[in-house]
Amino acid sequence: MPAGGGAFELPTLSLGIFLNDQPAHRFAHGSGRAEHMPLARNQGWILPAGSDGLCEYDEDLEFVLVNLDQDILTEFGLSDSFEFAPIVGDIDPLLLNLSLTSSTALAGGVLYQETMQRALAAQIVETVRPTPVWHEGIADARLRRVLDYIHDNLGEDLSLDAMAGIAAMSATHFSKAFKAATGRSPLQYVISARLEQASVLLKTSALTVAEIAWRVGYQDLSRFGQHFKRKFGTTPAAFRAG
Repeated sequence: MPAGGGAFELPTLSLGIFLNDQPAHRFAHGSGRAEHMPLARNQGWILPAGSDGLCEYDEDLEFVLVNLDQDILTEFGLSDSFEFAPIVGDIDPLLLNLSLTSSTALAGGVLYQETMQRALAAQIVETVRPTPVWHEGIADARLRRVLDYIHDNLGEDLSLDAMAGIAAMSATHFSKAFKAATGRSPLQYVISARLEQASVLLKTSALTVAEIAWRVGYQDLSRFGQHFKRKFGTTPAAFRAG
């Protein structure tokens, strides 16, 4: 692109990578007041769908622009209503590599293009979605996937085999790795996560105790009460009242 730039509108989630230094780059998101924001080669931005603003530069610009279809993002859990603060500057190294590689995808056939799109979508979602608190201190991506699965399915009948399958480990290996990473066995972790969710529902909803117990995976109300009292030192009803 020739020097200059100007106003932009991006209907889809978009990622731009500068291929040459732009020390005089100026940028505005959602306004017409651009601020000096120098960008170097291999830096750029990730902007949410519906973004508008200004992008100005004083030298010819070489760049890669990636627009991702919402259907693909939805496959990876990013809804069309998801909003995030624009990312401007350094780009996640893996995402950078995938973005630069995607510029040659048109020569690779449909299967290669679709594979690249999904790899990009997965990494963009990983980059822009807030890190869940349960990921803190967990370095193994396989275990993070299991933790996401647990918290997304607290009301379901969770099994050790299913969790081990998600982690691509044997049940024995998974149990040891999970306890080493979290300090608790998978069963202990699930019980604690269910009770934490129940405590939130007790304080923020009008659901009955029985309904809450069912929503967090307890079919036995008495067992739910026992576990809750053991963790919080009081009954669910008293916890709500207090």
